[in-house]
This record gives sequence, C-alpha cells and structure tokens, in this order.
Amino acid sequence: MNRFLSLAIQGASVVTLLASAPAALAGSSAASAQTAGAAHMSAAQIVDRNVAARGGQQAWHAVNTMTMSGQLEAGGTKNTKLPFTMTLKRPRKSRIEVRFNDQTAFQVYDGAQGWKVRPFLGRNEVEPYSPAEARAAASWAELDGPLVDYAAKGTRIDVLGMEMVEGHRAYVLKLTMKDNTTRRIWIDASSFLELKSDGDARKLDGKMHNVAIFYRDYRKEGGLVMPHTLETVVVGARGTHKLIVDKVTVNQPADDTLFAKPQLTVTKVTHPAPVVGVNPVLSPGTHPAASTGTRPNASANAAAHPSPRQSASH
Repeated sequence: MNRFLSLAIQGASVVTLLASAPAALAGSSAASAQTAGAAHMSAAQIVDRNVAARGGQQAWHAVNTMTMSGQLEAGGTKNTKLPFTMTLKRPRKSRIEVRFNDQTAFQVYDGAQGWKVRPFLGRNEVEPYSPAEARAAASWAELDGPLVDYAAKGTRIDVLGMEMVEGHRAYVLKLTMKDNTTRRIWIDASSFLELKSDGDARKLDGKMHNVAIFYRDYRKEGGLVMPHTLETVVVGARGTHKLIVDKVTVNQPADDTLFAKPQLTVTKVTHPAPVVGVNPVLSPGTHPAASTGTRPNASANAAAHPSPRQSASH
C-alpha cells in the first residue's frame, strides 16, 4: 500500500525536504553497498522480518478495503495543504480524491482501466488513463505492498548490500517483478520497516530524473503498522512532495461502483484525488498513478552498487 500512497504523493508537492533527507541521499549515492552486515541474512529472511514488523501476513490478508484521509502539501510559495481521501480495495481497485477551492479532482482505477477528472486544470471531462498511467496503476495499486506474498506474485528479490538512510543502517533490496521491471527498497536493519523506495523516474526539462520516496512516522492501525508521512524527492528538482495521513479505516464497505468510470453528473461531487506515478499503499514499498494536475514527489534514488548478493527467487 505504501507504493500506492506514493502515487498519491506524486500529485502533491512540498516546499523542502526534511533536513536529514539531503544527507541521506548524498550518503546513499556516494557510498557503495556494504556487504558485511547483509551477509548474515538472506532476502527471504529480511522480507519475513519486514512483513512481521508491519503486522504480519495474516493481518494484511484480512484487509479487503482501506480508506485513508489526510493532507497533501501542494508546494509553491504558500505551500497550500489540500485534503485528500484515498480508498483501496482488493484486488487492485483504487480511488483518490483531492479538494481545492470547492473543486474536486479525482482518479479511479477498477483493476484494469483508469480514469481521471482534473477541474484544477479547467478539464471537467472524464479522461482515460494513458497507457503509461494504466501500467503504473497496475504496478502500484497493491493494498499490502510488493513484499507480502512476493514469490506468489512472481517477484525475485536480491540483497544488494547495506546503506545509510537518514541515519539508519538499511538493507538494500532489489525487486525484479514478473514483467522484469525493477525497483529498490531500503529496509531498516533494526526495525525492519521500509525507510525508502524507488519511485517512478520522472521527465523534467527533457531529461529523466530519479525519484525516491521516504517513509516516516509509523503507527499502528487496527493491528497493521503503516507510515503516516510519505515524502517524495526528485533528483535535480527543487522542493519535495509530502503526503500526511491523518486517519485510516480498515474494511469499511466500498461498493465497486466507487471505482468505475465516473459519470459527468457526479464529477464535482466526489473527493479530490491526486495522481501519483502510482506508489501505493500504506505499506511501504508502498510505494503510489495518473495525475490530477499536481505531481507527486519522490526522493532521489540512491544508487546501490550491487555487491556479492544473496537472492530469494521463486
């Protein structure tokens, strides 16, 4: 779920990164992965510890729907905070709404197709997801994140080594998905919770920029442990994007029509939804899809140089 939240952040923006983030990025990009500390744990063992730290596989399997609400920092000189509501439903349905000046922008994904309404940009019609947005939504809209049941999903995980992230020693995991796309996740070596993950690279000024998402402020929600602050950093870009979760509701009824193609008559009656390069999920790794006119920020991906690696493949 962290991954999907990450998508949502892409629709928001933040003025500055926490003071510790730049140091974390610099340290992680400058230092090659250290293998000494990682050698004693396999990828499978690290993932098992992570899932247990987040509440356990059984607790996540019991979740069918999840609704989160909070604020997105829109950035700019005033850094306006926009209220958002995000609803996720298995297997891969999602709806995000963001409100601003009595208008609601939103995006929905029914598990196969997605649509967006962006009144902030003067677009009051229902627009379909682009092929790239649909692929991103399919990749990110996992309620429990990429590490839970990773083998069943056809994902291979390798341990690249260890790095420092915001003062924490972290295992660097490389995930190779079923479609051969790859993504890295940094797991705290003490708490075994996600500290950071790769976001979807973004094109700015004609160039591709790496993106990373930081996960902070973990709290318990109905037996689950989830981050309540997600911050995205784009390498080489000013400012960051932050999403703050104020409330989480688990297994609240959510009819499938909530995720169906919107009708123009209800365009202005729903909650706002930011678009994220898609990186959900309050479960980190989590990390969030289409865009509502604002874009999520992702923290710069620190380069992890593979060192003797261990892998868990299935």
